[in-house]
Amino acid sequence: MDQIRSTVLTDLNIPKPFERLQELAYNVWWSWSPTARRLFSHIHPELWNHYRNPVELLINVDAHHWNPLLQSDDFLSQYQKVLREYDRHMSPDRPGWFGEQFPDYNGGPVAYFCSEYGLSEALPIYAGGLGILAGDTCKSMDYMGVPFVAVGLMYRSGYFEQHVDMDGSQSHIYRPHDFSRMPASLVQTRAGRELLIKVPLGGREIYARTWKIQVGRVPVLLLDTDVLLNDPADRPITSQLYVSGREMRLCQEIVLGIGGALLLRELDIEPAIWHMNEGHSVFLAVERIRRKMEADDVSFEEARRDVQGSTVFTTHTPVMAGHEAFETDLIEKYFKTEESRMGHKIEDFCRLSFAYPDQPGAQPFSLTALAIRVSAVVNGVSKLHGEVTQKSWGHLRAATALDESRSDVDYVTNGVHVLSWLGTDIRELYERYIGQDWPNFWKNPEEWKRVIKVLPDMEVWDAHEAQKSRFAAFLKQRLLHMYSRHGDSPDKLRKWQSMIEPKSLWIGFARRFAGYKRALLIFNEFEKLRAICTNPERPVRIVFAGKAHPNDREGQDLIRKIFDIVENSALHGHIFFLENYDMHVARRLVQGVDVWLNNPVRPMEASGTSGIKAAMNGVLNLSIPDGWWCEGYNGENGWQIGDGTVHENPGHQAWVDAGALYGLLEKDVVPLFYDRNKQGIPQGWIRKMKSALTTITHDFSTARMSREYVEKIYMKTRPWQSLGAESAVKTA
Repeated sequence: MDQIRSTVLTDLNIPKPFERLQELAYNVWWSWSPTARRLFSHIHPELWNHYRNPVELLINVDAHHWNPLLQSDDFLSQYQKVLREYDRHMSPDRPGWFGEQFPDYNGGPVAYFCSEYGLSEALPIYAGGLGILAGDTCKSMDYMGVPFVAVGLMYRSGYFEQHVDMDGSQSHIYRPHDFSRMPASLVQTRAGRELLIKVPLGGREIYARTWKIQVGRVPVLLLDTDVLLNDPADRPITSQLYVSGREMRLCQEIVLGIGGALLLRELDIEPAIWHMNEGHSVFLAVERIRRKMEADDVSFEEARRDVQGSTVFTTHTPVMAGHEAFETDLIEKYFKTEESRMGHKIEDFCRLSFAYPDQPGAQPFSLTALAIRVSAVVNGVSKLHGEVTQKSWGHLRAATALDESRSDVDYVTNGVHVLSWLGTDIRELYERYIGQDWPNFWKNPEEWKRVIKVLPDMEVWDAHEAQKSRFAAFLKQRLLHMYSRHGDSPDKLRKWQSMIEPKSLWIGFARRFAGYKRALLIFNEFEKLRAICTNPERPVRIVFAGKAHPNDREGQDLIRKIFDIVENSALHGHIFFLENYDMHVARRLVQGVDVWLNNPVRPMEASGTSGIKAAMNGVLNLSIPDGWWCEGYNGENGWQIGDGTVHENPGHQAWVDAGALYGLLEKDVVPLFYDRNKQGIPQGWIRKMKSALTTITHDFSTARMSREYVEKIYMKTRPWQSLGAESAVKTA
């Protein structure tokens, strides 16, 4: 979308021969390009390791530091190589899969709305899985060449940094970010002034400016209410992601939905498809309905059905209690003023959001119910999640679908952006034995299966050991920082360092600390776990990481309990907690542990993607059959905990699942890891690793996922069909 004009707010003093470093720094394409990251690291390794943000790096490089680089043939060669790679990626002549499938497409883009985007640790405006998925989606839509624009919010303080205190209490630190030091530019009007969007909010108007983050050829547009023209009480609306206050949360969602729709109109972007990734952005439909009524002089219901025809909705929440809802009096406070403009009474508007419209009595305003009513297609994020969502919301879907053939909840199983999460050593192995074009594997799954045949066992193990060694070094450094902050003595700090033994079997458990994810399940029979972990011949070590929402007391209590086990139990030295889980920590974990543990209450994990990231690095999943693992497990690429039977009594369920987990650890996982041949490599383990690499990397990439969204979801909507997308797919 070349019509989006923007400017950077920082004057980077870069020597003219390297002036395009600024262009590279402001496109997060660098985040998945090893050559680009090596180039920035070459400029100043210490600053790069500290910031992992090329804009911050370039700001802090002293002028004299460029002198040796200007004389370095090696650096100049690197620089030119990266530019060639970047220019090939950005070329309008690179059609990608979409251009190959739809060469005559001339319609509008997909407008993708989400409340958070996890694009890089240099942009700390995400909380967890939803944001990481959204970021990975943008990267793959860019790679696939799908016309795509993303819309969200730019949070001044983002999500909190987590510090874990000496007693295991979680501290929440919200640091205000300087956006001028991030790879983000400020969107301007055609006249070169700051673009400001007026957003109606409860009878008044507030202003929002827009930041653009360029993801390859995909723009991510983020609204920011921290504007001087706003009342001081309105400026913090976009301050914190997932703010606790309910009314402030509603204000955020109005800015996201209504403000985002107004922004695209101001930029003359007319989407063919409007994709709501979760219900947080559902108010975009309200603005579109109002606009349709005004432009075409039609009724509210006619406008709603027209808007519905070009809208799709993805839900990520499997249980009813997890769906966002508000008290109707709060909705009335902010939407009562819209009655006259929409010709629709507030009572009728609220009724559109009722999950059970035929039941008497008061009901909350459900964003999910409203999203279903304004969407042509509704989908879950795994096969099982689609079935669960159909059971919960099928009654509403059947009553509101435009097309009888789309009256059930569909599904597209989540994936991950392979190049963002694959470790350097595994990637180099692919390049050496498969070729530089290996990222196009997703086009031909049969071709990808030869991975298992061509990769030498010894080199697979060496690559894993190298990534594991870096993980161990990272863990040592982070624990040293945490425990020195706690005031531990030098001797105790040295003891912590000695306990991190890379040759042990390492299990990783990293995710949001919510009750249903059952972080404590593995401690269900403590003595049995102690015997498994402390066997001197076959030691096992477990590392935990994750945050609990500031309002989630149960989740924070889980962290305290684990921290107490870390510090004060017979498992001391075998259990570790890694604070401030973010993209950087996640990358080290999924690339470096041996086993990825996932034991939620089935079927409460809608999909999950951390295990996918681990598997594509050869890490073996040990998981309850829930979410994506129901589709991913084949008997050879990891282990399934239990048979999926759901028991009514939670305590009995935990006892059954923990028993199955201990049985697998004792009889299968630990013995297989320590069963070595004469060369010291575990051949049986490597067979499973190669099976994981072969089956999971292809089937659970966002390239596959993006293709499915185009073919299964987007092409099912009326505007997409009218532009010829459906026929193009049939003839491809």
